[in-house]
Amino acid sequence: MQILVTINKGEDGYIVARCPSLKSCWSQGKTKEEALSNIKEAIELYLEPDPEYLQKNKYEELLELTI
Repeated sequence: MQILVTINKGEDGYIVARCPSLKSCWSQGKTKEEALSNIKEAIELYLEPDPEYLQKNKYEELLELTI
């Protein structure tokens, strides 16, 4: 899966990374590399299913889809 992210320099000097296609999914870092690593983790957490939802909906089938 490929997801587009934007990066820019914040007012505090940190590099800010944001994923426009995932509402409110952003992160930052002291360097571009750190910001990209942090946004990757943020995207993974954003896309991870909610365990409480899965427990409440035991009859739903969970499938993995590659895009």
